[in-house]
This record gives sequence, structure tokens and C-alpha cells, in this order.
Amino acid sequence: MVPISISYLGDLRGIALHGPSRTGLITDAPVDNHGKGESFSPTDLVATSLASCILTTMAIVAQRDGLRLDGATAAVEKHMSSQPPRKIAKIVVRLALPPGIPLERQKILERAAHTCPVALSLHPEVEQIITFQWRDC
Repeated sequence: MVPISISYLGDLRGIALHGPSRTGLITDAPVDNHGKGESFSPTDLVATSLASCILTTMAIVAQRDGLRLDGATAAVEKHMSSQPPRKIAKIVVRLALPPGIPLERQKILERAAHTCPVALSLHPEVEQIITFQWRDC
């Protein structure tokens, strides 16, 4: 169990505090939903969580296998539904991965990406598109 507390600050803004580290994270409603869009929205954090979880899970598997994913990056797009109710319809994650990973290990790492805890926690109606760009040596 990890305690996290959230306080509403007004003007559709909140602050979340991570219990163990006391690190704070500001959230703001997006401009298209009455907010200022000056920080991550709660749904932005869902998309960010997916990409971060994918990279972390892949790195855990790589480390276990004596490989390194240093320099790997993820670009994320969050697409909201165009019809009510307002919800995340699709998350696109484009991964750019470092050279030097053997093909058979790439497949294992890709499987890890698709089975990270956040990917498995999202509702099945949220389309997840994950692409991998493995750089050549």
C-alpha cells in the first residue's frame, strides 16, 4: 500500500502528495474542460502512467537479462472520446529503444510492455496502441 493524498486548491487545480517521498504533483483541468491547462490533467496522468510503466517494466526485464535500456524514450498521445461520456478513448505510445538488443530479447521486452501493470489495469475499451522502434547498432 502506498498512501497518496490529494488536496483541491480551487480553480479546478489539485495537488497530489506521494506519501513515502512527499513529492508533490499539481493537476489542472484541461482548457477544453473549463480549466487553465497549466499542468497535467488527471487523464494526462493516465496516459503518462502507461508510458512510464511500459518503460519501467521493460527496463526491469532488461536488467534481469543483463541488458540496458538507457536512452529509451516514449512519446505519448491521449485521445479523448468525441461523444459523451467524456473519457479516454485511445492512448498511443511510440517507443524508441536503444541499439544492441538481440532480436529474441526484443520480443520478450515487447511482451513485457503489453503486460505492464498499468496496461493491464486500463479498461478494455481504452484502445492501447504501442509501437516499437528498435535502433540499429
